[in-house]
Amino acid sequence: MGLGKARQPSRKSRPSGKSNLQKLARNAVLTLGLLGTAVLGGAEARTVKIISADTLELRQVDGQELVVISGANVELRVDDDVVKAKRVEYNRTRRTLTLVGAASYRSAKDGQDLSGENLVVELGDEQVTGQDVLISDADLEIRGQEVERIPGQLRATGGYFTTCARCGRTPNDYAFRAERLIVYPGDRLVAYRAQLLLADVPVLFLPVIVIPLNDPERQPRLLIGRGSVDGYTVEADLPFSVGSSTLGTTLLRYYQNRSPSVGAGVALRSYAPLPFVDRINLYTLADPKPLNPDGTPNPGYDVDLNFGVTGRVPLSLAVRDLDYRLNVTRKDIGLPQSSTERGVMRIEFGAKVEYPLFSAEVSYLNRFGPEPTDGISSPYRKAEVVLDPKPYTNGTFSADTRLTAGRYTAQSNPLSPSATAQGKNITTTRLEEQHALAYTAQPWEGADLALGNTFTGRYYGTGARTVDLSLSAQLTQRFNTTNTVTFGVGYLRREGTSPFSFDAVNGRLLSAPLTLNLSTVPVKDVSFGVLLQRDLFLAPDLQAPAVFSVNVNRLPLSLSAQLGYQPFTKELETFSYNATVGDSGSGTLTPVAAQPAREATDFGPAVPARPAYLRRSSAWPAPDLTLTASGSYSRINGYAPFTLRATVTGATRADSISAYATHDIQLPQIDEVGATINASVGRDAVLNPITFSASETLYPPTGRVVGNASLTWRARYRLSTAHNLLLNRAVDPNPAPGSSPNSGNVSFSVGTVNGSANDWQLTYGGPYDLVRGGFTRPTASGSLSVTRPGQRLALSATVNTPGLDQFRTELAQAQLDANIQFGSRAALSGNVQYSRSRSGLYPDDIATDYLSLSPLRVSLGIGRKDQVPGAYVTASLRQTFIWLNGVPQNPTPLSPVIGLTIDRCCWAIQAEADLGLRRYRLSVGLPGQTQYPLFDLTPDGAKVPLLNPSTP
Repeated sequence: MGLGKARQPSRKSRPSGKSNLQKLARNAVLTLGLLGTAVLGGAEARTVKIISADTLELRQVDGQELVVISGANVELRVDDDVVKAKRVEYNRTRRTLTLVGAASYRSAKDGQDLSGENLVVELGDEQVTGQDVLISDADLEIRGQEVERIPGQLRATGGYFTTCARCGRTPNDYAFRAERLIVYPGDRLVAYRAQLLLADVPVLFLPVIVIPLNDPERQPRLLIGRGSVDGYTVEADLPFSVGSSTLGTTLLRYYQNRSPSVGAGVALRSYAPLPFVDRINLYTLADPKPLNPDGTPNPGYDVDLNFGVTGRVPLSLAVRDLDYRLNVTRKDIGLPQSSTERGVMRIEFGAKVEYPLFSAEVSYLNRFGPEPTDGISSPYRKAEVVLDPKPYTNGTFSADTRLTAGRYTAQSNPLSPSATAQGKNITTTRLEEQHALAYTAQPWEGADLALGNTFTGRYYGTGARTVDLSLSAQLTQRFNTTNTVTFGVGYLRREGTSPFSFDAVNGRLLSAPLTLNLSTVPVKDVSFGVLLQRDLFLAPDLQAPAVFSVNVNRLPLSLSAQLGYQPFTKELETFSYNATVGDSGSGTLTPVAAQPAREATDFGPAVPARPAYLRRSSAWPAPDLTLTASGSYSRINGYAPFTLRATVTGATRADSISAYATHDIQLPQIDEVGATINASVGRDAVLNPITFSASETLYPPTGRVVGNASLTWRARYRLSTAHNLLLNRAVDPNPAPGSSPNSGNVSFSVGTVNGSANDWQLTYGGPYDLVRGGFTRPTASGSLSVTRPGQRLALSATVNTPGLDQFRTELAQAQLDANIQFGSRAALSGNVQYSRSRSGLYPDDIATDYLSLSPLRVSLGIGRKDQVPGAYVTASLRQTFIWLNGVPQNPTPLSPVIGLTIDRCCWAIQAEADLGLRRYRLSVGLPGQTQYPLFDLTPDGAKVPLLNPSTP
């Protein structure tokens, strides 16, 4: 660890004061330069940053350049790794960092913390060595007499490791001591000649131990089962790694009754294994085919394959690297024997590159195996090349083009007889050319000219073609900022029949529209518009109507109207309007300042003086009243209902009364009449606010009235009512027994506003009959919900009360939902539901009662005071009880399930006893693994998975 000879003292003493700070800063810059120069000279550049230090010294020892960094708390960053020590010696010649004394080194890549005495860091190959080193990460704590860390591997001799260190208990529940350790971060730990320690006491010697450290899906898995069809089955997944960049899992399968009986496969992913390759994914499994339905063997294998490669290839002059991808897939396992997808392999390849002037893309997608019997909706690009030049611009002219050529297999177009004659699918070549051209200019003052052209043409190997062409020209003349006229001409052409269904043209189109659009403001606050259209290829009776629009926005009137008139047929096509009359500010007088007299000039006549005055925004006599009317007409559908609404607003916007009526002009009749009220009253707007809202709607054709009303105090308590009644219910002179005719529903409720911590509600109501004048089957219901930190209690109940067709008072439904925690060691939760239903006619009807516990659970934590509980005892009851006319239908005793969980952070054990089923289970779990059953005791016997395998 040392340098071999005593170091020569530095000529510069420890800096102090302002001058010393300046020297320290200068030395820091020099040292960083030296560090950067030395490190960049290696195969891979590593950046060293000094975060904190007190002194920096440069020395020459035995012809070697040393940089000594010392201080109370020295901290360095080597790329993303963190180095902390009292003294750091950088050997520029050997490119090593020596951490003198107690120090720590955190590897950001592996998430490991190394702490020990006199650690040595090799900057060239990221190697760390040291003696009496402690290594810790999220899963393990390792101590070694001698430790050597290289990228992708950590080795230790005389090692001690445990997964219980993070539990904070002393001594550790279990640990291992080994002569030699090899750790592959993120994959596994291998210990040779190891001892198992329980509470630091040796109890067992093992020649080798392997502990997986990888993701849960890569954990070793062994599943032994026995089925009625396959007999004994074994599934084994064994993870492995190749170097530090390739992780995989060996898949082994065994089926007793299949022929062959053994299957195998591999799941593998590799990161940057080769130049120009970023990632490789491989999953393949050859599984013996399932038995035939009659139980006879089905020789052969079902194969699943998923192979993928992605990477980049640098190219000179390219904007970015060439990106490519390759995917090979096949799936047989799980498919029926008659499936047409069995034995089908799909290969997909794609590559894309971008240059300053263009981008290019190559695609390949094909299938191998049985020919498809159905139409292929998504085409197979057996070969496709795309050339996309960058858009070209020159002044106000722009051009964008794209070329695509390829050979495809896809579903035949049903509209193409030549394509359907070849079957459900067709294979042929296709060339597609797309371009978009645009040009803008200003030929004279106030004029704007815009020209455009878009084209998509597809040409097929069968001789077919499709064309989608659009030409447009538009000239806009502005007379001032408010008056414009626009002339437009266009040509649209879409024709042709594609042999493929996926790019079929949607109908034939041939159009040459001429348009004239006039927009003007004849007077202030009034705008008028005219839109005239003429298609040169359409008959006069098929032309679009001329559209006239007018908008008025002058207080107190706001009007929007539109009219469509067909000049060739002399018919009114459409007409719609929406008018609002009202001005909330008409009652407010606004002062206007006086204007002095102005003498005549060459540019205008003399203006007399004008005194100051008060002005109103409009002459509307009722500032609080607003009237709105709307309606429409179309030649095809006739008149739409006419709606008239009147709204009166109070002193604040929250206070308003609105009434409306909807009239059907065609019938004619009043369809709907309604009103809404919103009011807020109170002596104090903060402490005593009372808000009231109500709405009522009458539908005269059906005689139905729907409404609701609510009174809220302080946004906390609310009294409300709602109804939905048919006023003209037909009366049956001889109603069927038990039919209970009614006119609708009426309800009254009082309670808190939803969302409060203490929420309660009381409601009374139900079906109501206006003919007989009373409730038929009313109910009274209530609910209570109380929420506290860590506690919640919800109660609800519904009681049937006497009515015209209901003669008993009884509890119909009740529910309790509770979740209460008592400190950190006890909790009670449960959901209890009760309901009653009746069958038959009064008084001979029979009641059926249901009581469901789903479930009721109690848990208790056991452990020392002021520590996290180390064990939990739970008792749960999930049961349903039924009574028919008061007689129990399932008189079984209570069947609780009692469980015990011991959680020691690095291991856990669970025991469960189902007293009803007389079933007892025991399982154990280790870090990174699920619970593994040890035994299962039932009335039929005991099952030990390791000795008596059974189907899970």
